[in-house]
Order: sequence, then C-alpha cells, then structure tokens
Amino acid sequence: MSETKNQMKKKKWFWLSIVVNLGFLGVFKYSNFFTQSFADAISHLGLQVNPWTLNVILPVGISFYTFHGLSYVIDTYNDRIKAEKNFIDYAVFVSFFPLLVAGPIERATHLLPQIKTKRVFDYAKAVNGMRQILWGLFKKIVIADNCAEYANMIFNNSADYSGSTLVLGAVFFAFQIYGDFSGYSDIALGTARLFGIELLRNFAFPYFSRDIAELWRRWHISLSSWFRDYLYIPLGGSKGETLMKVRNTFIIFLISGFWHGANWTFIVWGALNAIYFLPLLLTNNNRNNIESVAHGKLLPTVKEFFQIVLTFALVVFAWIFFRAKTISHAIHYISGIFSKSLFSFPTIRPYYLILLIAFLMLIEWLGREQQYAIANLGLKWRKPFRHALYYAIIIALFWFAGNEQQFIYFQF
Repeated sequence: MSETKNQMKKKKWFWLSIVVNLGFLGVFKYSNFFTQSFADAISHLGLQVNPWTLNVILPVGISFYTFHGLSYVIDTYNDRIKAEKNFIDYAVFVSFFPLLVAGPIERATHLLPQIKTKRVFDYAKAVNGMRQILWGLFKKIVIADNCAEYANMIFNNSADYSGSTLVLGAVFFAFQIYGDFSGYSDIALGTARLFGIELLRNFAFPYFSRDIAELWRRWHISLSSWFRDYLYIPLGGSKGETLMKVRNTFIIFLISGFWHGANWTFIVWGALNAIYFLPLLLTNNNRNNIESVAHGKLLPTVKEFFQIVLTFALVVFAWIFFRAKTISHAIHYISGIFSKSLFSFPTIRPYYLILLIAFLMLIEWLGREQQYAIANLGLKWRKPFRHALYYAIIIALFWFAGNEQQFIYFQF
C-alpha cells in the first residue's frame, strides 16, 4: 500500500489485509455461531440438520490483537502512519505483553512511535506505574473475585432466589466486570509504564456517569473510540438524516455486542445500549456531560446524583443479558426480579462485600479527576503515612482476597 501510487492497487491490498485479519477472527470466534444459528433457523421449518462445527480452542485475546492489526492497516492506508519495515518493532506493537490478552486496544499511530523511540528508566514513572498496578490488583482480587462468587451463585441458580436477591446478583456482576476489566487495564497500564510506554487510558470512572453517552466515553475507552474513528465516522457518524443516525448507532452497538462474543445475549446487550443512547443523540444531548461529575466539588448536586443512579440502573439491567447464558435465561432472570419478592429482604447478605464496594466507590469518587483513583492519594503525606497506605492495600489483597477467578475479558 505504501509503495504503490495506483489507487486501485492500494485499495486491493487494503481489502486483502482487512479480509485476512477479520478472517482469522471469523473462523476461530464466529464460524460455529453462524453454523448453529443457521441450523436452528432451518429447524423451525421442520428440517433437521446436523451442523458441522470447528472443535478448536479460541486463541486468548484474539479480538484485541486483531484490532491492533486492523488499526495499523487502516492508518497506513489513510497515510496517517508510514508502513513499518522493522518486523521486530511491528511484532512488539501487535503483541506487547501487558495488553496482549485484554487490551487496551492500541493504535499504531500511538504505540509504534513509542516503541521506536529510545527509552531510559524513569524512577518517577515506575513508582506511578506500581501505584496503578496496586490499585488494579485491589479491584481485581478484592472486589471482582469476591463479587464473582455471589454473582455466579445467584445467576447459576436464579430460579431459587427472590427478586431482591436477583437485583443484588446483577449489581454484584456490575461491580465484578468493572473491577475485573478496569483492574486488568490498570495493571496493564502500570506495567507498560515500568518500560517507559504510555498506553491508552481504558476507564475513566464510568459508574459516575450522568447518562449513557457519558458512560460509553468512560467505559472501555479504547474500544469505543476505535469503533468511533474506524467505523462510526466513516459511516457518516451523527451527520445526515435521522434514519442514518439511527442506522449508524445500531450498527456500532450491535457490532460492539458481537465483538464481545458469539452469542445472541451480547447482541441484545448491544441493542439495549443503542436504545438507551438514541434519545440523547436525536435530541443533541449526547455530549452534555464532558467533564467529570461535580468537577472541583466534593459532592454532586441532587440532580446529578439521581442521574448517576438512573444511569447505573440502566447499565445493570443491560448487564443481565451480558451475563446470562441464553436469552431465555435473561428473560427468566428479569421476570424473577419483577415479582412480589422484589420487596422482600435479600436472602444473601454479604455485608463485608458491600462495605468493600462502598470503600472502592469512595476512593474512586475522591480520585475521579485523576488518571486512576490513587494517582495522587497520599503523595503529600509524610513518607511513613504514605507507605502505611500502600501496605494497607497490600494486606487487604491477602486478607479479603476472593477465590481466584479468570479475567472475564480473556474470553473475548
């Protein structure tokens, strides 16, 4: 693509690269889904088929490094970056170990220049990186792994629990996936910083969002911005007629859902978020909340507080489809919530976990204007007090650790 000046040849190489990259993803991740869905559709017509499926293990993190490769190809095609002739540098970009299996999804324009630049050890950056790793470990080991135990128990036996307990299970899953995924991102960013590499920020305290549009600017930022820059804007974005806006919104969210997994539950999850987002887009309110909530203040206004609660409730409802094994499982789960038992006291009451979540939210609220929650916490304290804080978090990792759980996003 770089060497040819013939636009037709350039386009042919471009589409060949796109097909090859997406082809690997399609074969490993989606071939069985389409085969089984076709067989199920045929069975409704009274025809029975025995679909042939691939019996292969999904390569860990394939969705992430496929998108790394795609960003490189697209940016090279659009002349945003020159083709990389050093194979080692390119290989490091695609397979840089901290982000290989669960992101963030890097851009060639951002990471490749850093790889090619000579770096020296920076003590201040390394200390900052260690702090972010420590907070990421807390979110994963203390919050996510403990929430996972109760979320799995409730979701796997949802028919046995009251509506109030099912609500609690959905909330626990919301904090499980946040602690799990943002915790991994913190560990990845902190580890990369030890090597003098700055990765793209992936989370910006999304559960303090005042609407769905703000949440998607703060949740899995590298994926949301990837879809915006490489798919949404080329499709026309929010310009044009209303029908085009609706079409583009649904395309982005449905593909985002499908990216997460080859299951109809993820597609419904994506469609739900599109429905949440559309009223904001169509009324031009999708960019109302750019700055962090209560910027420069200790507490939010009453209006902001209820906006945060409503947004969180909508997100938790959508997470039910994300977590459920099938569509019918999600529907039964939701039906169980909206029953008379919704107003009963939950049968599962892990008070210690609720206190841990409250502690997490308190620290994140206080640090919400920083790159991560404890970026500046204790920096102005005397050394013994600052070190006491770090040791307290380390002790909490052992004292409150849940049973080891695999990172959720490894499966994607």
